Amino acid sequence: MNYFKHIIRFAVPYKSYAFLNIASNIFYALFGTLAMVSLLPMLNVLFGKTERLRIKPEWKGISKIREFGENYLNYFVTLKSDEGSDDVLIFMVVLVVTMFLLKNFFGYMAMYFITFLRNGVLKDVRNELYEKTVALPLSYFSEKRKGDTISRITADVLEIQHSFLSILELIVKEPLMIIFTIITMVLISVKLTLFVFIFIPISGFLISLIGKKLKKHSTKVQQEQGFFLSIIEETLGGLKVIKGFNAEKIFSNRFQKSTSRFYNYSNKLANRQNLASPTSEFLGIMTISILLWYGGQMVLVEKSLDPGSFIVYMGLAYNILTPAKAISKASYAVKRGNAAAERVLEILNTRSPLEDKPDAQDKEHFTSDISLNKVFFKYEDEYVLKDFSLTVPKGSSVALVGQSGSGKSTIANLVTRFYDIDKGAIKIDGVNIKDLKKSSLRNLLGLVTQDSILFNDSIKNNLLVGDPNATNDEIIEALKVANAWEFVKDLPNGIETNIGDSGNKLSGGQKQRLSIARAVLKNPPIMILDEATSALDTESERLVQSALENMMKNRTSIVIAHRLSTIQNSDLIVVMNKGEIAEQGTHDELINKDGIYKKLVTMQSLG
Repeated sequence: MNYFKHIIRFAVPYKSYAFLNIASNIFYALFGTLAMVSLLPMLNVLFGKTERLRIKPEWKGISKIREFGENYLNYFVTLKSDEGSDDVLIFMVVLVVTMFLLKNFFGYMAMYFITFLRNGVLKDVRNELYEKTVALPLSYFSEKRKGDTISRITADVLEIQHSFLSILELIVKEPLMIIFTIITMVLISVKLTLFVFIFIPISGFLISLIGKKLKKHSTKVQQEQGFFLSIIEETLGGLKVIKGFNAEKIFSNRFQKSTSRFYNYSNKLANRQNLASPTSEFLGIMTISILLWYGGQMVLVEKSLDPGSFIVYMGLAYNILTPAKAISKASYAVKRGNAAAERVLEILNTRSPLEDKPDAQDKEHFTSDISLNKVFFKYEDEYVLKDFSLTVPKGSSVALVGQSGSGKSTIANLVTRFYDIDKGAIKIDGVNIKDLKKSSLRNLLGLVTQDSILFNDSIKNNLLVGDPNATNDEIIEALKVANAWEFVKDLPNGIETNIGDSGNKLSGGQKQRLSIARAVLKNPPIMILDEATSALDTESERLVQSALENMMKNRTSIVIAHRLSTIQNSDLIVVMNKGEIAEQGTHDELINKDGIYKKLVTMQSLG
């Protein structure tokens, strides 16, 4: 239950449904008990045990409630008997049917109201989990499997939903049924009820022994589910490589090992759960068997209990079995749900190191420069950037070049604040980016990455990510600037054409030009291009480079370049080596220096 106190807050918006469910359960338990009790007058009539009573009984207080009830029923039956025995039986049948009808009606209403509560909690937990997932920094997911996150948002949240229902049964519906039933049993025979109570603690102890390891097995099942979902996600993302290297067997074996572990864990979990119902039922029947013997003695030998009351008492005793079984099942579900809630709350309670400060500023315009002052940064143990300083004036184009691993792309990740620096400061117009709202900072930036990240949607909706309020004319204009309109206009549905998963219906050059069009549509004052042409063929590169030049006009840009031919016209070229600036200057200045840059140019020319 310890994790559910954190989940319970999601039920607050639906508290009216919870109260209606509780009210319905109270009536369900009440009429469920009365349905059994309503059999008593009929049995008394059938056994001829009804005393004829023509004087209406008087109420003499709660201590005499049983005596008052019996006398009132006898009085009522006497009145009806005088009118004819058929009328008495018909009335008794109608009474019994009405009690059972009301019991089932309120049982349905309880389930009706809880449906809104369960599904509402499911919706809100998933929404918050998704929002948190999107808000967490990239560093959080670099160590996590995507499939595990997907499993938490889907299967674990669903488990919480089922467990949430079980808890309400655990604390409202079934206990009320037991309480009302036991009160009635006490009214019929205190001696017999005390005898029942001897066996209830023994039953509860035996059932709790079965459930002790349930949470442990449940956690293993959910973790393994996340693992094989990750394998599925990786398989679908890397089908070309898997098929190209004939690696189907490798991945198939890995998946089968995971599903075998899932199979074993699930069997252990299910078998423990399955023990709950037969164990509780067997213990209940044992209790009832002993009651039959003990109660039979009271009816036949001691003559202290009449046959009709004993039959109703036995019905009430059996009536406890169903809610007792439900409670034992619910307690298992709670343990399962507790494991799921722990995994969900691990994400929800994770604090992002990139959260906005309480007094974070909004910044709408870029007026002066971007400056990196003595920046140090490391992903793990070793610094990727060391004492790095650079100023990018407004309107200028600065290119970062160097070998792989020199820290070029890290600059893009830090300026966009996907990661926070360890030492130093990054400022825009003299304001530290940590003092700006992340949304405000990123509104000033446009990003085109090496991998064209597109979504399984239409071209139009992919571009609207840049500006949700853009018109069709503005979208077409952005496509023209990015040299993408030339192929989009020939597509079957134009900008409404679906481009498939990750844009796989398009070529690499076409996808990259759509990425550029998206950045153009956003129209930010600062553009960051992270090796935007490195994965393209020569023809595509020419078109994309032309699109980039169109886009960078009158904009401040930081260009991370692999192909040096694309950055020769930059205002400043910074050559990086192992996280530090090795050289900087214009293309001509660096060629004349005859240093690292010239060697890189020569190597690419020879290539």
